[in-house]
Amino acid sequence: MLNGVILDVDGTVVRGDEALPGARAGLDLIADSGLRRLFVSNNPTKPAVAYEARFARAGFDVSSEEIVTAATVTSSYLDQHYPEEAHFVVGEAGLRTLLSEAGLSLTADPAEATVLVASIDRAFDYDTLCTAMRVLAEESVAFVGTDPDMVIPTAAGDIPGSGAVIHAIAGVVGRDPDIVLGKPSEPARDLVVSTLGLDPRECLVVGDRLDTDIAFGVAAGMTTALVRTGVTDDADLAASDIEPDYVLDSLADLYEVDGLG
Repeated sequence: MLNGVILDVDGTVVRGDEALPGARAGLDLIADSGLRRLFVSNNPTKPAVAYEARFARAGFDVSSEEIVTAATVTSSYLDQHYPEEAHFVVGEAGLRTLLSEAGLSLTADPAEATVLVASIDRAFDYDTLCTAMRVLAEESVAFVGTDPDMVIPTAAGDIPGSGAVIHAIAGVVGRDPDIVLGKPSEPARDLVVSTLGLDPRECLVVGDRLDTDIAFGVAAGMTTALVRTGVTDDADLAASDIEPDYVLDSLADLYEVDGLG
């Protein structure tokens, strides 16, 4: 029996500030079914309140308390595992602000850093890559990625995401990150499950990505539904070892899921 729904945001409900086709019908069905809902985004640059405003611009009434982002997961993880460390952030101002507001200590000095946090950075360049190499030259420095998304959907089309930056850094230092957060990581699953307060077997995950959204649900023992409104096409489905329980054209087809129809 389903009691909760976990929804990806970009490519599933909205693209930019515009509602995707079928999103209104799908959210209405979830509301009519009386299920708890939580929106989970791998975007590490914006706080939950910014998503609340973004949903409003798209015509949806969503509270910030219903939103978890990769920044939420990252700040929670760092606070739990590296609360007293000096964090060097390869990322955007929004992420730095969120981590600082969470009480974490940030540094711009590579020599002081004991943790490197890598994320999407639209100003990422050769000098940034050189600095990241210097920070991670000391093997004791922890290497943390905010999320694995190689590309992210925007209103203007897909653009490189955090995964591209993380891979660039990992490639030149010859070292994989100690952990990459966001979906489908275990810290993200733990935070989402505790926020919803439900048994994972009572939850449905809906998203447009096999390697993050669907993998997240599979690892947690949840029911999974892939929507075709984002980055995944039939070729991706055929080539992947990750199999969703349902493949839907859009959120409007959620009625096909047992417990929602």
